[in-house]
Amino acid sequence: MKLALLLGASIVPLAFAGAVSAQTAAAIEGPTTALEEVVVTGQPQMRNRTDDVVPTLSYDVEYFQRFEPLTAGDALKRVPSVAFLSDVLESDGVRLRGLDPGYTQILINGERVPGAGVDRSFFVDRIPAELIERVEVVRSSSANRSGDAVAGAINIVLRDALSLDGGYVRVGALSWKDSEYGQWGGTFGAVWGGQAGPGRLLLGANVQDRRNPKAKYSQRFSGPNGTLNNTEVQTDVRDGTDYSFNAAYEVDVAGGVLELSGVFVRTDRYQDEDSLEYRSGIETNANLLTVNDNDLDIRTDNLSLRGKYEREMFGGETTFKLGYANIDDQQYEFEGESEYLRDTVVFPDEDRYTLDSTRTDISDEETAWALEHKRDLSNGVELEFGVQGVQKDREIDIAETPRIRFNVPNAPAARPAVPAFGAFAAVPGGLGTIEETRIDPYVMLSGETGALKWEAGLRYETTDTTITDLTAPAASRVTENDYAELLPSASLRISLNETDRIILSAARTVRRPDFNRLSPATLEEEFGDSDFIGNPTLQPEKAWGVDAGFERRLGRRGVVGINAFYRDVSDLVEETNTGRVGSAGAGTFVYTVDNVGDGQVWGLEFDLSTPLDFVGMPSTGVFLNYSWLDSSIEDFIGDRRFNSQSDYVLNLGFTQDIPTWGAAFGATYRKQGDAESRVLAEEVVTTYGADLEVFLEKRIFSNTVLRLTGSNLLDSSKDEVFDKFDNVADQRSRTYAEYELETESAGPVYQLVMRVAF
Repeated sequence: MKLALLLGASIVPLAFAGAVSAQTAAAIEGPTTALEEVVVTGQPQMRNRTDDVVPTLSYDVEYFQRFEPLTAGDALKRVPSVAFLSDVLESDGVRLRGLDPGYTQILINGERVPGAGVDRSFFVDRIPAELIERVEVVRSSSANRSGDAVAGAINIVLRDALSLDGGYVRVGALSWKDSEYGQWGGTFGAVWGGQAGPGRLLLGANVQDRRNPKAKYSQRFSGPNGTLNNTEVQTDVRDGTDYSFNAAYEVDVAGGVLELSGVFVRTDRYQDEDSLEYRSGIETNANLLTVNDNDLDIRTDNLSLRGKYEREMFGGETTFKLGYANIDDQQYEFEGESEYLRDTVVFPDEDRYTLDSTRTDISDEETAWALEHKRDLSNGVELEFGVQGVQKDREIDIAETPRIRFNVPNAPAARPAVPAFGAFAAVPGGLGTIEETRIDPYVMLSGETGALKWEAGLRYETTDTTITDLTAPAASRVTENDYAELLPSASLRISLNETDRIILSAARTVRRPDFNRLSPATLEEEFGDSDFIGNPTLQPEKAWGVDAGFERRLGRRGVVGINAFYRDVSDLVEETNTGRVGSAGAGTFVYTVDNVGDGQVWGLEFDLSTPLDFVGMPSTGVFLNYSWLDSSIEDFIGDRRFNSQSDYVLNLGFTQDIPTWGAAFGATYRKQGDAESRVLAEEVVTTYGADLEVFLEKRIFSNTVLRLTGSNLLDSSKDEVFDKFDNVADQRSRTYAEYELETESAGPVYQLVMRVAF
């Protein structure tokens, strides 16, 4: 009944959209600066039709803003082929075309940024949406960008010094329904841009509360259709605040243009997981197995500083770039567990109490520089060449205290109020450094002749890596790994007429190895009962890729397109058996990884974004994108898809402006297909429920708009099926160690925001 009401609420507005659009569609008068971003413009905001040769989808902030996304991840949920494998209400690691985040290049203002993850990926929920000017989905690669983009690249363009003339303030309240009276939070942001001395200055600040309350429920069986061993009832609340500050300055200097910019983002988050585990699924005190309290305190700082100087010289345009980016991720985790059925005496008498404590401190900084030059050649051909360099320094410190355990048969544990943990000691693979130096020269030609626009280039990427692991045996603590790859790329755009065009692209790209697979430390019982040791000599995965698309303009501002893509990936990093017996004894082994796999990825991507002016409804905008995704890889058992690749991603929605009322409303619906994963000793199938978001907005003064949004209105859930095995032999024979069904769900989030321009 609830689903029917919500779907009805989102469909009813379309029924009278035609009547509304009969009213005058004259745009509200106002300045074309900050006011455009906070008042009702009287017309839908659509996807941009870019002039890029490389297939690129571009979305201005107005495309997302009406739904008031909190982060860049929330905004990206509406663009084609972007999937997430995050918890409900979270959008962190971008899975472009469904592939692991490590296959997607995340750029900030066209430049790489480091992330704290082992797969080198950057969590986009670290960037507040309020900083964004536009988002670009770059489907193929060019010689003047890093080749770490097998799936493609997401370029998050932040506001610069030329973005605004004036400013605005954003004030809002958020509500989460995870208690009887709900939980409340706030959001505040302010941005100003204008003339400052000889140049232009932009300043912005943002503070917003973040909360993600989830309920989880697990059932664990001896096997499919087997005996129910236990159930677990869990609450998982993630509560925190994000702080951000950004600045940009642009000024003419010595015949050129100097651009300086900086962004700082702090994520303060506390995760509280509490669970009760029951024997045989009988959820009474007499069958209470364990009570678990798992708390995680996170503080992550992101800093990015960029400088660019551009001027005419040497017969063309020369650009100097210098940048510094750092991520500092500090976490402290505490877990306490009480056990009650180790003997015949049931709750409340406690049998054993266990305490664990882990500290994580990861710092990853990159210093980047570039020297680039463009010049015109004959017949409209442009030559661009340059060299780009990056120095990465990553420090890893993951340590834990000795486990504290109290065994107290038939009596409560006489544990201290404050646990006296011992000294922290590094976990295997948890203490060391990674130093990586890249120097990447490139050359590129581009031109335009009549209906043809093209570019072609070569990029040569060199990588020198030194890995120091202080937890490994002395003989293997320091290892070096050097490699180089030649990456050609080419793109062609053919304009068939004023409305239709074809875009073709081919490129070679790479994916560098995950950091945790480079460590030579041995991890005991990492895969079921078997151990794992990393391989510091891993080479990058390589891929040849092609994209072929057709795009048509609809009316003045609408766009419809379809794109087919294919990736042939070689030197995949896959687990291999060393043949050595594992630490658990006979029947177990020590596994490592090597470049032994090959795979293919392919799919079709359709997107439509248009106002309905061609049917007499200029104030009604609709968007629809659907991506069908597939892949194939041969692993230790047989054929499968790339791990955790959803088989489709669907987004559809509408916006309806009512210019004479100074109002608008809209809705968006999202559904992501199933994702399957198979690794040593474990297989997972993940299913997501649908997500519905709506907004209502009203201009209350000439410079003020009030907006109400609701997200997760379908109480979306994430459901997972785990097949667990003790070893690979059992996995092949389907001899189960455990079969688990887990579901997590969260309620709706409401946000009331006022934006005031000045």
